[in-house]
Amino acid sequence: MTEVYLAAGTFAAGALLAWFGATFWGKYRYKILLKEVEEKTEVMKKNKMLEVKEKYLHMKAELEKQASARNAKLQSTETKLKQRELIFNQRQEELQRKTAEADAVKDSLNNQLLLIEKRKQDMEKLHQQEVAYLETISGFSADEARERLTESLKDEAKTNAASYINEIMEDAKMTANKEAKKIVIKSIQRIAAETAIENSVTVFHIDSDEIKGRIIGREGRNIRALEAATGIEIIVDDTPEAIILSGFDPVRREVARLALHQLVQDGRIHPARIEEVIGKVRKQVEEEIVETGKRTVIDLGIHGLHPELTRMIGRMKYRSSYGQNLLQHARETANLCAVMASELGLNPKKARRAGLLHDIGKVPDDEPELPHAILGMKLCEKYKEKPDICNAVGAHHDEVEMQSLLAPIVQVCDAISGARPGARREIVEAYIKRLNDLEQLAMTYPGVVKTYAIQAGRELRVIVGADRIDDKHTENLSVEIAKKIQDEMTYPGQVKITVIRETRAVSYAK
Repeated sequence: MTEVYLAAGTFAAGALLAWFGATFWGKYRYKILLKEVEEKTEVMKKNKMLEVKEKYLHMKAELEKQASARNAKLQSTETKLKQRELIFNQRQEELQRKTAEADAVKDSLNNQLLLIEKRKQDMEKLHQQEVAYLETISGFSADEARERLTESLKDEAKTNAASYINEIMEDAKMTANKEAKKIVIKSIQRIAAETAIENSVTVFHIDSDEIKGRIIGREGRNIRALEAATGIEIIVDDTPEAIILSGFDPVRREVARLALHQLVQDGRIHPARIEEVIGKVRKQVEEEIVETGKRTVIDLGIHGLHPELTRMIGRMKYRSSYGQNLLQHARETANLCAVMASELGLNPKKARRAGLLHDIGKVPDDEPELPHAILGMKLCEKYKEKPDICNAVGAHHDEVEMQSLLAPIVQVCDAISGARPGARREIVEAYIKRLNDLEQLAMTYPGVVKTYAIQAGRELRVIVGADRIDDKHTENLSVEIAKKIQDEMTYPGQVKITVIRETRAVSYAK
């Protein structure tokens, strides 16, 4: 037991000694570490102080440099201001000198104006004396002499103007006629179209005359139903195997023709069936009109056209102008416009578009009392066509002023298409009236003895009395008649006016 106590005591003593040793060594190491930290801190403090000092010196040098630059700039600005002040003083002195000179010139001019006014008064007195002296010598008053001189100068000016106009026209023809002919001929040669004449009647062929009775119906009820539904007069006469459909509207005639064709093929002809078939045919014709318009626009390569304008183009197929199919005329004019625009270096697509739309005013749904060119221009404006195309449509008959080169091209191509041999025909009465109007218009001028409209109204020959009009006034007369015809009459193409003055001496040998 004693040994156990001794062992425990020994162990406790060892542990106590170990604790004291560790505590002493820890304090010693702490002091060493603390000293190292203090030394490092001192070194870092010195380094930071050196960095701050260097930065301070650098900033001080930079500020001194900026201050030096600012001082130099201020010095330069001050020098410039002194120079400007010197220049300003010099200019002020120059201005004062010029002002003094201007005042001197002004005084001199005032003196000269007074002298001129005095001389003017003297000249006026001399002029009055000269006029009085001339009146005494000539026996005319000043007003009479002035009138005679004015008339003389007016006649001379008219003669000179007519000669000058003729010279200008001849020179223009020599320089421009060749190129213009080449362009027009190329356009006509490249665009060839067939011509067709349409009438106001359509002949419907049938297989046998027995069908006529079925078309007429009991007591004429079928034919009355057909006429009421289509608005077309149906003429059933002794013409073998034919029925005539008469009406001014080609669309209605086409509806009546197609309806009759279906009714005859079907065999059931009675009023109820007639109304049903005509309703279906009318829808088919409207669809065909739209399809024709679309096909025409696609064939000509025109894009972005309003659907309503496309439909109106399709309606042209069933309209005619002076016997010429309107759609064929529009297509031909469009192609001519494109060719001529290409020859002149213009946009052929725009020209083709304007040429196609130029007669769109002839096929509106409602027909107001407006010229077709003006109506077509308004329709194009309504459906957002470009201004130059609208102007070309409205100006192709000179109803509005031309504002672009497209307008004269459309006008010329419209005339070319309508002037082809066999392209158009006129009603006999209208043709005769136009010729009579031409002759009567020329007869209203003094000195005219006879007038003759020849070459289907393309030339007007005017015979004047040799004792009434001299050679100088014949040129003026032709110009005046041409201008009056252009302003007051409507005619296809152009009219040539030829004034003839001749002297004849007649005697008889007996």
